Amino acid sequence: MQYRLFPKIPELPISTLGFGCMRLPSVGGDSARIDEEAATRLVHQAIDAGVNYFDTAWPYHGLQSEPFLGRAVKGRRREVQLATKLPVWLVEQESDWERFIDGQLAKLDTARIDFYMLHGLAAGPWDKVGKLRGLRALERAKADGRIGHIGFSFHGSPDAFRTIIDGFDWEFCLIQLNYLDQQYQAGLDGLRYAESHKVGPRFAYDAFMVKTGSGADQCTECGECEPKCPQNVPIVEMLAKAHAHLTS
Repeated sequence: MQYRLFPKIPELPISTLGFGCMRLPSVGGDSARIDEEAATRLVHQAIDAGVNYFDTAWPYHGLQSEPFLGRAVKGRRREVQLATKLPVWLVEQESDWERFIDGQLAKLDTARIDFYMLHGLAAGPWDKVGKLRGLRALERAKADGRIGHIGFSFHGSPDAFRTIIDGFDWEFCLIQLNYLDQQYQAGLDGLRYAESHKVGPRFAYDAFMVKTGSGADQCTECGECEPKCPQNVPIVEMLAKAHAHLTS
């Protein structure tokens, strides 16, 4: 497994490959009925392979993803970083921030959520965060140790993304970005804007290259990976482009 560093969290190497808990194996096509045995086996296989970042959220799998993940990492909690997201759309009053933080700690059966995000920020939700003083609640939770690092996930316009990046000293963020929709939502321009605030991956890539002496440019172009990619991504070509972008 390869590891990288968040620019503002330099003491904590994070696996390049994370484990998302939004689409776990389920029973009978019912997403709220997680196939506990199969899903737990996947989680443990990932940990054994060196994955240390596990991402979930309040609504995933009909509210069952967080409790499942808490059970799945029982006995291996020190090996993983837990990430989850507060459902901003459900917040109606200032006390709700604390209610969700404590509720998610209980659902995950942990004393600390390592990476905590405001879920699905856009212009409207961001206004709510300001009006109901959500960031103050997160800062209190970080100060008393209930959460480790403060970030947000994003599904909005490029202008809203820049406003949110400027609005707080975020430690990390999560955006939707892939090779086929590079300008969707925050897009590549948003990525570069986040990087200018040392929130994005370019700084992590630079640190990774210094630490390991290698990067995407070290691909041998053997092509072994491409037939195994379920999205049929031209990986060899894209690695070269990724290296050029992240070192430009």
